[in-house]
Amino acid sequence: MPSHKSQKYWSGEVAKHSNALDLDEDVFTWSDPRRIARSLRSSAERSERRKGTSYQSAMSMLNFYINRAGRNLSGTQKKVLARAKDELRTLYGRG
Repeated sequence: MPSHKSQKYWSGEVAKHSNALDLDEDVFTWSDPRRIARSLRSSAERSERRKGTSYQSAMSMLNFYINRAGRNLSGTQKKVLARAKDELRTLYGRG
């Protein structure tokens, strides 16, 4: 049976080693929502392993990170990532 620590932090490994996207290092810690959105779009469009559209993959990875980080995210970074979602919608003509 895996140790408690490996069970607790499995989501961090997903974000680092996603099977769908090769993310820029520390992309979710950046302070510019537009830069985050552009990076996610670029990663999603380059990926040959994603199952859905590039928009779905980029938004899913962003939502996954926001949901898994939860209360460990500062209020400021939560706002940045929420604005990054809006930027992604704009980049894909969906907002």
